[in-house]
Amino acid sequence: MADGPEDSLAVVTRVRASLSAPGAPFEAEPGPRGPRYVRGPGTLRELLDATLAHGDLPFLLAGDRTVTYAEHHAAARALAHRCRTVYGLRPGDRVAIAMRNLPEWQTAFWAAQSAGLVAVPLNAWWGAEELAYALDDCAPGLIVADPERTARTAGWAAAHGVPLLTVGVDGPHDRFEDLPASGPPAPEPSAGPEDVATVIYTSGTTGRPKGVVATHANWCAGAHTPRFFAAQAALCRGASPQAAPPPTVLMTFPFFHVAAFTTMLLVMAAGGRAVLMHRWEPDTARGLIDRHGVSTFVGVPTTALGLLDAADAAGDPLAGLTMISTGGAPAPPGLAPRIARRFGERVEARNGYGLTETCGGVTANVGARYLARPDSIGRPCPAVEARIVGPDGAALPEGLVGELQLRGQAVFLGYRGDPQATAAAFTADGWFRTGDLARLQDGELSVVDRLKDVVIRGGENVYCGEVEGVLLGHPGVADAAVVGVPHPLLGEEVAAVVVPRPGAEPDAEALRAHAAARLAAFKVPAHVVFRTEPLPRNPTGKILKRALREEAWAALPRP
Repeated sequence: MADGPEDSLAVVTRVRASLSAPGAPFEAEPGPRGPRYVRGPGTLRELLDATLAHGDLPFLLAGDRTVTYAEHHAAARALAHRCRTVYGLRPGDRVAIAMRNLPEWQTAFWAAQSAGLVAVPLNAWWGAEELAYALDDCAPGLIVADPERTARTAGWAAAHGVPLLTVGVDGPHDRFEDLPASGPPAPEPSAGPEDVATVIYTSGTTGRPKGVVATHANWCAGAHTPRFFAAQAALCRGASPQAAPPPTVLMTFPFFHVAAFTTMLLVMAAGGRAVLMHRWEPDTARGLIDRHGVSTFVGVPTTALGLLDAADAAGDPLAGLTMISTGGAPAPPGLAPRIARRFGERVEARNGYGLTETCGGVTANVGARYLARPDSIGRPCPAVEARIVGPDGAALPEGLVGELQLRGQAVFLGYRGDPQATAAAFTADGWFRTGDLARLQDGELSVVDRLKDVVIRGGENVYCGEVEGVLLGHPGVADAAVVGVPHPLLGEEVAAVVVPRPGAEPDAEALRAHAAARLAAFKVPAHVVFRTEPLPRNPTGKILKRALREEAWAALPRP
């Protein structure tokens, strides 16, 4: 494949057309809520049953444990039977899953799908009050929890008479350890494509978490789409998609995060392996990559940068790695070039875009095209279409910044029990308002910032993500966040909170000069606040801007 930007764009365009043409594997057709795939499974139970073809191949690797596909299917089938017979759950009832990344998490999720139940993955980092809020909202008929989450949910379960199935806990509750490894056949399929499969709660960074309701059809698009992008990447490299070996993935995303679903669904379809981590630690990740021959690293950009820093410090070639894929948060523009400089063509950089409301990634930028446009998130998959609109709701021409709106098979139904929030999330003609500012150029999307994460300085919009990307390009900056602070005349001023790299001592004026050489004057941070601790982030990698805004404001001198 040619290396030039124009040539890479032409190759991507041609490959995508071949994969989505009439009769091709990823053909899409018009549907009532936007485009949808013509082929593919109709329910998550069909996806689970298809993994029986992988037999005794290893599926989940956790410490010294290995769970094969056959063992996983048998355990999910047995728990599905127990849910219907012992716990008395019926199609549509909810099963809440509150645990870290353990093999039993996957067993519980797929048991729910096999029994026609609704899986409710809960944020494993939530405290007791946050978990109680979600449990009150979803009213589960069963809670599945590990030791930490058992301590936080047992009171709620007892008060509401809900059975608790635990992992690694001695006590009066039902225990995974006591369940049979296999059992009777799973109940007869009872869910159809339009039935609800999951309720997943948003991170709640701007308010109370909302329960995102998604159907089996939504998730089957979420499963088909990563296969499309994998095939696109292979063909753009001049390789056959069928010739690629099953991936071995280091899973750094928590299972409750939608980005984990994008990865796990692709792993299951390909018969690959998922290597699980107890918690993120860069040197531990290096050891797992070496021990298990990990080919694919997936994580938020922060973890990818941490892995590269640790590997550089140790002189580790990360020998088996062939892909570094990031999501869950915007990737700094310098990440893809850094991967290319370090690994050459051996390791492919990939990023994309997706939301809880889109059942995972719906765009991707891969390979040579990512290097040519590191600020881009690529093009939407065939079953999703995108548009950019202005404040009046009218579509904008290419190159202008506006709100990114989506529609298609992967887009969720609505927010559980919140018709007002659901109505606000969709336009009158059915487009989902993402809340992200983006521009469209040559059919490719670039996310500029969150709609609510804009500093309005004297009437001029300053997109925080753009300024952050410039600051992260400074060799002395390890991490950076841009926020708005009050100003008596301008309304707001731009402030940057910066974490220096170890051993580096950048000063505020040097960083301002670095920004001024690359940005318009009104975008240059008026204030730079340094901190030694990492930036505060939620478990999915999003920077907690509210806390940083208060920190920056408190650090500034008063007149």
